[in-house]
Amino acid sequence: MSKGSNVALAALSENVGSVIVSLGWGSSTGEGDADVSVLLLDVNGKVRSDTDFYFYNNPVAADGSVQLLGKTPTEDGNEDRISFDLTAVSADVDRIVVAASRYDGARFGELEDVRLSLADGAGDDLLRFAINDVDSVSAIIFGELYRRGQEWKFRAVGQGYDTGLAGLATDFGVDIDDDATAVEAQAGASGDQADMTGPAASADEPISQGSLGVVPSPRRPEDGDEPQKPAARPRTAKKKVTLPKAVKKTLAENESWRVARLFPVSALKSDRDREMRATSVLLSVMAQVPEFGRRLTAGFGAPAGRMETYTEVTLPHGDTPRRPDGVIRVERAGKLWTALVETKTNGNALKPDQVQAYMDIAARRGYEAVITLSNDVALEGSPLVDVKIDGRRKHKVALRHLSWAEVAHQAQMLIRHEGVSSGAHAWLLQELLHYLQHENSGCHGFQNMGPAWVPVRNGIDDETLCQGDTRALEVVESWERLIRQVCLGLGGELGQKVLPVQRAKRGTDPAARRSGLADQLCLDGLLQAELRIEGTPGVLAVTADLRTGKLRTSIEISAPEQGYPLSWAKRLVRTLAEAPADLHIETLVEGGTGGPRGTLERLRPEPADLLPKDSSTHITGFRLSLFKGMGSGRGNAESGFIRSVDEAVHRFYAGVVVHLDRVTPRRAPTKEKTATG
Repeated sequence: MSKGSNVALAALSENVGSVIVSLGWGSSTGEGDADVSVLLLDVNGKVRSDTDFYFYNNPVAADGSVQLLGKTPTEDGNEDRISFDLTAVSADVDRIVVAASRYDGARFGELEDVRLSLADGAGDDLLRFAINDVDSVSAIIFGELYRRGQEWKFRAVGQGYDTGLAGLATDFGVDIDDDATAVEAQAGASGDQADMTGPAASADEPISQGSLGVVPSPRRPEDGDEPQKPAARPRTAKKKVTLPKAVKKTLAENESWRVARLFPVSALKSDRDREMRATSVLLSVMAQVPEFGRRLTAGFGAPAGRMETYTEVTLPHGDTPRRPDGVIRVERAGKLWTALVETKTNGNALKPDQVQAYMDIAARRGYEAVITLSNDVALEGSPLVDVKIDGRRKHKVALRHLSWAEVAHQAQMLIRHEGVSSGAHAWLLQELLHYLQHENSGCHGFQNMGPAWVPVRNGIDDETLCQGDTRALEVVESWERLIRQVCLGLGGELGQKVLPVQRAKRGTDPAARRSGLADQLCLDGLLQAELRIEGTPGVLAVTADLRTGKLRTSIEISAPEQGYPLSWAKRLVRTLAEAPADLHIETLVEGGTGGPRGTLERLRPEPADLLPKDSSTHITGFRLSLFKGMGSGRGNAESGFIRSVDEAVHRFYAGVVVHLDRVTPRRAPTKEKTATG
């Protein structure tokens, strides 16, 4: 068809009670996309109510007359399909407008082969309309279905708009509400109502009608009716789908029934099986969930573009071909970014000669990076694997490392807090997270303090550990890895940044700082770390005393700028009403000398016991601490040191820190650096 022409559907087919309209486009970069929308108009050319506007936040009509079916991949791009049941369209609907829009400032001129096709109920193509001259527009009316007497006709429109989806909808009488507060509230509601038990919708449909964000306009109240609240207006801002906070009631007969999983782990028998399965599972989800793939590769220099992933690829290397565990390729603007992937699971260490071979292959073939993935956690300024870089090569290859704990953290952040573009993507990430956290996957993160742990503990007990002992340095490095992993786990649960803090007084050189901490460990038997949790007052300090076998978690809060000390003490005790009774509270006074202290259980009836006897003593703040016995084993078992540290931090946050949002202390200035490497 040509622009402006029209045709009666009955003249094309006898089966036009229902039709499918497909909007399509292609892109040479593989990145171009647009969103479809439908508007039902009355004889005045306006929507009857805001519910006559169907788009990604409102994809299905209650009467079944309109249903956005989502995208279908084609050889040169995507086709977005819409199903119309013309027999169900209300009699007061005169026209049905079919449109599409781009977002974030993109224009249709960046796409190729912009087109519309229409098929009858049997799936036979009836017509096709190619749209040209769309360089500067961000929205297009592709065509419209309209009534003439008792029959339906189609008109090829091809009209462009510069104002995007919101402008197009507004022109037809839709009342758009895209203020930030409303959008955030709507996104939060959708997360609570989404059903994540399986891929209940296509990759471009919200999971449930309950999260559409478009509420039917209220009927006109009759006499005696209760007044109704005004209807919510449509928001063209895309909603993000997150996992529901409450788990849905199971339909299983008993607890022995296990939910079917996309990525089963019960058949994994060997380390090689675990490596192959984990690599394939991860890379496939990265390719299918753009937000997740981008999150894991952006820090390695990968562009935002179309991602494809491969496993068990054979590459030539001298007389013996090499088979990296995986390959990631990202295309943008006709250029390729490529990374080789080497994976280890179940605590197995990376092999330097293997990684070196992949670095050589990548340099020779012009690839950008080699990514290693294992349970170990990389330290700032200290690579896991030492490889030789050939300085004569002009093409430089980056060596990057990911821990399985970081992979799980990023998945958790997306599906529980930040959201992804569709329910199907959230479900895929949930299945990935379940796989990674299963005891048989081998992807459990850092879980061994190393062979130096027991000798160092024994050396501290019998006072034979000397400064300069390399084993002390190994323990300090393991401690730092553990703290980084604890930050990832807590941050994933909270949806907030949790990062280790490095005090400026300890120096900026990572190796020198660790060496100083190792010497300190030999002297006082202490392992110490500090965590900065976004949105909380003070810094969470963790201390492992290897002499006494105790863990101390604590936080210092500054005294308020106004009020009386007794009021501060009463308010603090009242704020911590639900905290553990064995919480230690210590008053901090000017000059650094110890102030009054006691357990919360003892202080509840007498908060005044927190005040110094000398009323002239200046109170600077309070220190809150919990103590627990630490595990002795070097591993991650129930009685292991790693498990005890993780549990201590989580208990302190859940039992103490969460209550401090009602305290607004004056934070004392400190020089510190938050570790990001």
